[in-house]
Amino acid sequence: MNAPSGIWLADARHCPSPNADERPTDCETDLLVIHNISLPPGEFTGDYVEDLFLNRLDPAAHPYFATIAELRVSAHLFVRRNGDCIQFVALDRRAWHAGVSCFQGRERCNDFSIGIELEGSDDQPFTAAQYERLAQLTAQIMQHYPAITIERITGHSDIAPGRKTDPGPLFDWQRYRAMIGQAC
Repeated sequence: MNAPSGIWLADARHCPSPNADERPTDCETDLLVIHNISLPPGEFTGDYVEDLFLNRLDPAAHPYFATIAELRVSAHLFVRRNGDCIQFVALDRRAWHAGVSCFQGRERCNDFSIGIELEGSDDQPFTAAQYERLAQLTAQIMQHYPAITIERITGHSDIAPGRKTDPGPLFDWQRYRAMIGQAC
């Protein structure tokens, strides 16, 4: 089997999602969006997020899954609680993570952003392993995309206010930004 084409990070497990497509040709990738996700909500066991991004989530496995099983979503990267990372979409392709969104007057953030999902929820702190891996991934992404600077890293809640709340109030932006500086 041939390796998938595009920009795939060597230290991530690769699970190509069908929920991606080509970016517009006239659009520079210059935004990084941080998310959180847990399935079922608030639980951190199993491979349900992976199943969602690969369109194989069993709606009968949990009552909540019946409400989302038909969604077609993805993210470029997913960081588990222990720091393990799965890459679902090549960085140079458009993942379907932001939905209806706007950053500094530009709509359709999926066109020009990279999305990283952290296994978590709005009401539980993230782990040290997640911050460490997130900072490492961010440094790698910034090497590929120099237009992504500290000022161009944001939360899902910032590009979809009123619709999304992640990465949530317990995400430590100051800690994360300090760690990026150490990782670069």
